[in-house]
Amino acid sequence: MDPVIVVGAGPVGLTLSLALAAQGVPSVLLDEGPGKQEPRPARTVVLREDTADLVERLGCTSLDESGLRWTGWRSMRRKQVVRDVPLGGEEGGAPLSAPVHLPQHALTAGLRDAVGAQDLVRLVPFSRIDTLEQDPDGVTVHTREPGSTWWRGSYLVGCDGARSTVRKLLDIRFPGRTAVERHAVAALRAELPWPDRAVLHRMPPWRNGGAEVTARPLPDGVWRLDWLLPPRGELVTPDALITRIRDTLAGWCGETPAYELLDTGVYTLHHRLARRWRVKRAFLAGDAAHLLGALGTQGLDEGLRDAENLAWKLAQSWHHGAADLLLDSYQAERRAAVAARLRAADQSLPILRGGGGLRTLVPGGARGHDTLLADGHLGCGPLGAPPSYSHSPLSPQHDEAHTPVGTPPGAPVTDVGVTAPDGKTVRLRERQGRGHFLVILIAPGTGVWDRRHWLTAGVMPRLVEAVDALPVRSELLVAERYPGASAHTVLLVRPDGHLVAAFGGVRPAELFAAADAARGGGRSEDGTGHDTETAHSVRASVGSDRTVDIN
Repeated sequence: MDPVIVVGAGPVGLTLSLALAAQGVPSVLLDEGPGKQEPRPARTVVLREDTADLVERLGCTSLDESGLRWTGWRSMRRKQVVRDVPLGGEEGGAPLSAPVHLPQHALTAGLRDAVGAQDLVRLVPFSRIDTLEQDPDGVTVHTREPGSTWWRGSYLVGCDGARSTVRKLLDIRFPGRTAVERHAVAALRAELPWPDRAVLHRMPPWRNGGAEVTARPLPDGVWRLDWLLPPRGELVTPDALITRIRDTLAGWCGETPAYELLDTGVYTLHHRLARRWRVKRAFLAGDAAHLLGALGTQGLDEGLRDAENLAWKLAQSWHHGAADLLLDSYQAERRAAVAARLRAADQSLPILRGGGGLRTLVPGGARGHDTLLADGHLGCGPLGAPPSYSHSPLSPQHDEAHTPVGTPPGAPVTDVGVTAPDGKTVRLRERQGRGHFLVILIAPGTGVWDRRHWLTAGVMPRLVEAVDALPVRSELLVAERYPGASAHTVLLVRPDGHLVAAFGGVRPAELFAAADAARGGGRSEDGTGHDTETAHSVRASVGSDRTVDIN
């Protein structure tokens, strides 16, 4: 089969190609530029725990080399500290993970290095497309001079940014709001009172402070400072920005400390959402499909989640001829998740920026406002938490065999320790993104099993047989514990780490039905079709569908 064509070699396109390669799918990555990105220290990205793990799993080393994990988050209003939260620890009994902050050019360079070591990805510079044609078997595109060429692919994904050529060639509308927020930005090296801690200061008590300023640390004593600007007007001249910098540093440090200015800019944030994310064999991802960024929301984070979601579905289709429902689910899941994020931002903006009577809608006044502002930055709540696909078309019908656990169906699973088939203990996220589903048995005490023989212990032979009979390639893992799960619970997890369903014991027929729904139905991986009779035959061949105890 022809490779997948990925248009756009930014972080999302690079991640998608790497994710496809990890699942055995070749791709051609068409880069409009020369293959290099100019360093811009003031243009940075914040990655949540799940997206940071994704790019590291795909071979990107930039996070350790050029990124910084914040040790805390401090919110201030005028002269008062409203909130001071340690990160990487716990707040209210729930772990609050530390985001990773790094320059975008460093992330892109790390992903390019990973692509350079990958045989299944062909990166082609100076390749701007001007023609896109589709037929039932694939996609054909033409790139302009100097590398004028026709390219043939099985599928095409436009990761070519806000001004996407792919989106225009597919005639997809891109409605939304313009200039939702404006920020003056500076990257500088200085000593601030809160090393490695991010700070959000509302209504700072000095002139030229504006309504809000944030300071986010980077490695080597570098900080990114953002000042919220009025939606319209206020031309930011170099002299005016220098004055802001000096006044802000003096306000925090008592006097203006020595600093080295590295980069500046003015960024205007837009909120837009493409009407469609799929047209036959062509898809949109990243900024080509959506724009967001107000209130600390992270557009690149969402773009990386697009890539992870789409990669396993394209891999299933490329290898096994997956059903249309599986490919349609990319838009159904990801567009709905981003739309919810945009809706939460639109509902919060009048409260946080409009003032007046709307303040009463947020309990606790300033403290309630701070919670909303922090959510987007810290990856919490509607503005920042990882998405759940509870209403996905891939969700199985509810069955009495299903049992509740700490993760609702459709949400990302908790990264617990698991025992792999080779007997090694690894983190659950390390087994994601390999093109197969995961079946996890919760079995307390398995840490003392003889791992050379763990597949033959207790109920394992019957569960192995049930997993082997599934219509999708699956890996069987064992965990000592999982939040909210009792002993002998069985979890079915998608390749992108989202929970399909949990079962109260070994239930072969129900496990089969859930796996069949999660792959969109259609053809099995051995090329045969499956239906209700097959599920019943699985039940008969593996045994009755009663719950089997591990003891």
